[in-house]
Amino acid sequence: MSATKSTDYGVQYFLPKTILSIEVNYSKITQKAGPFAKYAERYLGLGEEAVIGEDKVYYTLDKISVESFGIPDKSESYLVEFKAKTTSPFVYLTEDGLICAINADYTVESVVGAGSGVRSASGSSVINSQSVYTEEYIRAGSVNKMAEVAAKQIYKIRESRNDILTGEAENVPRDGEGIKIVLANLEAQEKALVALFTGTTQTEFLDSEFEVEPLADIDKEVLFRFSKYNGLVDAEDLSGSPVYINVKSIESVKEEIVDPKRKAKEPQSIVYKIPGKAAVEIFHGVNLLYNNTFQVVQFGSNQILATSLFDDKKAPVKVYFYPNTGAIKQIVQ
Repeated sequence: MSATKSTDYGVQYFLPKTILSIEVNYSKITQKAGPFAKYAERYLGLGEEAVIGEDKVYYTLDKISVESFGIPDKSESYLVEFKAKTTSPFVYLTEDGLICAINADYTVESVVGAGSGVRSASGSSVINSQSVYTEEYIRAGSVNKMAEVAAKQIYKIRESRNDILTGEAENVPRDGEGIKIVLANLEAQEKALVALFTGTTQTEFLDSEFEVEPLADIDKEVLFRFSKYNGLVDAEDLSGSPVYINVKSIESVKEEIVDPKRKAKEPQSIVYKIPGKAAVEIFHGVNLLYNNTFQVVQFGSNQILATSLFDDKKAPVKVYFYPNTGAIKQIVQ
């Protein structure tokens, strides 16, 4: 950008405001009963606690994390002027106008804002038991007989594995890697057959993001609701129990500028921020899910950089800022 008459011989910049980006990780658990569930105790000696008795789907709330980032506050617009006697030859801004440095280059760290909705999902694979069906199993005339045949096959597999481990088995690879492959195949076959009795569980890992702009203290605002049977739902959906967010200012700074919306009056005045601090808590019912402190620009104050720093034209002062908070990072002579 150029400092011309149309821009009052200056470059406009913005101070930031803080946005809290909240990531919610939760899981969808899908359980399916095995076709031989009622025979698990008879043929394998498995109790009810080890067997999925009926198909069901439920959700668990796993983790919540919070990060903060800055976006331009359009009400906090100021001008770095380049009129006569100025000692600010150039200013470095982000693409959206946040101030980064005066009289110095700056490496801008990329900041990605958050959005709502599920971003990714992954699930555990379900073992295909059909690959271990034997001829005897296929010809079985009843579910009871099929369960009996499957149980016998499980015991045969376990016996074969034990023979390999004790060295009593014949016709097995002699090298260690070959034995590992055989054992892995036997284990996969056993798991597939046991799943016919115990059932299968598949887990999908989901996540959603929310953005909160704390203009003042926030007390028990419903961020979203969570249901064991429906997962993450909107704040207005009463099928879920509420997840609350609290944001409380714990450190404030005295304002130096009476009207933070006005431009700096002096050509060499630079308006910057001293951010305040806030405690962020997130609850699900009475359970505390997240607790941390953040710098929040809205809870801070505007300040003016001392103009005397720019008096030496031969050795201009370099000033570095934190773009996300508008605070001074470093002043270099």
